[in-house]
Amino acid sequence: METTELLKRVRAIEIKTRGLSRNIFAGEYHSAFKGRGMAFSEVREYQYGDDIRSIDWNVTARFNHPYVKIFEEERELTVMLLVDVSGSSVFGSQSMLKKNMITEISAVLAFSAIQNSDKIGVLFFSDRLEKFIPPKKGRKHILHIIRELINFKPESNQTDLSEPLRYLTNAIKKKCTAFLLSDFISSDFEEALKIANNKHDLVALKIYDQREIELPPVGLLRLKDAESGNEKWIDTMSSYTRNIYKEWWTQQVNKTETMFRRNGIDQTSISTGEDYVKPLMKLFKSR
Repeated sequence: METTELLKRVRAIEIKTRGLSRNIFAGEYHSAFKGRGMAFSEVREYQYGDDIRSIDWNVTARFNHPYVKIFEEERELTVMLLVDVSGSSVFGSQSMLKKNMITEISAVLAFSAIQNSDKIGVLFFSDRLEKFIPPKKGRKHILHIIRELINFKPESNQTDLSEPLRYLTNAIKKKCTAFLLSDFISSDFEEALKIANNKHDLVALKIYDQREIELPPVGLLRLKDAESGNEKWIDTMSSYTRNIYKEWWTQQVNKTETMFRRNGIDQTSISTGEDYVKPLMKLFKSR
């Protein structure tokens, strides 16, 4: 993309998403994520009414009297965006591509984070870690993130969600809030998800297109897998074919949503044909 065109797109996204984060998301973001980072402060003797889950058993055993750990809310949080840049993100039959919607949502979250005095960082991934932007503050840093979101070219078209989750677990030492932005057309990443969520606060944002839910009856179609490059002709006039595809999609969606619920991960789904403000607001309020 030419530099002039890139700068125009960056500026357009900044104007739109910065306004949204300031006027709509600022209060909801703060309410949803304040206090998610807790730092150890001190140990004191147990008092009536204290949560028994906060008992420090090592100190209690040493002094033969119950002691509890005291934590204080950290003033500054770290927010990480785990962004899927695999081949399937470059698809959209509605108002925008999945990639473009991910870019806008990421920008909204980034501006919301710095307005809350939080640091923001990004992991771009396919079936590998493509790029890591360490967490920082400031408008200049966010504009750098937006430029990368718009213009980044991955080395691979495949998807493996285990890779960014493992990297997040190992690279970010301090507890953070991490948003996973993907279509989640992937499998076998629950173990990495569980480990990462034990250390960090994960939130899943599924970005999908209406045409991925069901096939239109438009005759013979040549479909190409954006990740593997495989092509196949299918007869979309066949109700059997359309039903098989829809059943497969429904099973994939149910499997992923069940996995998130099982691991206590907040989630929402956003279509490329809808306004992302409402589902994000609903998600924030539910927390």
